[in-house]
Amino acid sequence: MLMSHSLTMFGKNTLFELKQAMATIGQQLAKTEEELATKAMDPSASLDDIKAAQESKKDLQARFDVIKAQHDQLESEQKAKMAQQQSSVAGIDDPKAKMVKAKAELIRATVRNQPIPTEVKAALGDNTTPATGGEKFLPKTVSTDIITEPLVKNPLREVSTVTNITNLEIPKLSYTLDDDDFIADTETAKELKLTGDTVSFTRHKFKVFAGVSETVINGSDVNLVAHVENALRSGLAAKEKKVAFATAPKTGEEHMSFYSTQNAIKVVTGADKYKAIKAAIADLHEDYRENAKIMMTFADYSEIIETLANGNATLYTAQPEQILGKPVVFCDSAVKPIVGDFSYSHFNYDLNVMYERDKDIKTGVEQFVLTAWFDHRIKLKSAFRIAEVAAPAPAPEETPTV
Repeated sequence: MLMSHSLTMFGKNTLFELKQAMATIGQQLAKTEEELATKAMDPSASLDDIKAAQESKKDLQARFDVIKAQHDQLESEQKAKMAQQQSSVAGIDDPKAKMVKAKAELIRATVRNQPIPTEVKAALGDNTTPATGGEKFLPKTVSTDIITEPLVKNPLREVSTVTNITNLEIPKLSYTLDDDDFIADTETAKELKLTGDTVSFTRHKFKVFAGVSETVINGSDVNLVAHVENALRSGLAAKEKKVAFATAPKTGEEHMSFYSTQNAIKVVTGADKYKAIKAAIADLHEDYRENAKIMMTFADYSEIIETLANGNATLYTAQPEQILGKPVVFCDSAVKPIVGDFSYSHFNYDLNVMYERDKDIKTGVEQFVLTAWFDHRIKLKSAFRIAEVAAPAPAPEETPTV
């Protein structure tokens, strides 16, 4: 009965609680053994006292043995589980499946506030230092096995330069000659003389929160990884667009925006949006005009087509490049059309990416938090123009008749 009762009592306890119970009962058992030896050597102690001490020792020994058995079993199970987890990534031969498994292990370990196994970091191609971890987590391709909200996309990524280099410093021009007379664009020459011929990237911290429910955490590796990656990539794209097209950028982020007064990109005007865009293209130096693209809202493009068509339906089916003369990239954040060579728009992510966890107390949803540092630089402002409709000229004042 004693054995059965003890198993029931300690069956659901943690390993730490079992260790504490073993220590407590072990101390009591040692004390009882000492008392028994003392009574046995005392001629004045009655036989009943000695038998009582023997029964107490027997009872404590039985309890200790039951708890130790439970402890040893649980400890063995946990060691086996840890060994299985450690070998779960190493034991997979398929590189693609191994990467998905490693990402899932990284997410679960982070959300559960557990250390990330070295095998997981190695599988992700990461260094094994504990301070960071998982810098190469963000993938180039994203699984779509889980139904999530549509991704927030940043059209700038399709045309801009994107790198992951710490303390990046690069030349503004891709090539130079032995003298600076080769720069035919006077605006570029003035800009280089004023701001220098290199650009240095700085670090601007931001966080992306990916909400993960318990069912997703405990679900399949593919679904878990896809869900978190989609959320993180959406957050990154939203942040990139926000800083690059901010009309009132935050302090310290002015250099990131095409529209900031700090960058002061040249504004070219026209009687309407169509003429303003055409004038902006023509105003670019040929070095930039060759690879120029137009970043604009779909609403602005639709307005241009409606004006030009004037009842002619054929224009509605024509490609935007046929209408405006250069490829068009639609982005609702481009409140004023931007024309230029977008290879001079450069996003750089610092490699020191960190992963943390947080929890929404109201909903109980765990948050997988990515902390990153990035910068957006317009390497040459001369490579861009902003198209704007000219303000109507004031009406001439009427000359009073005499």
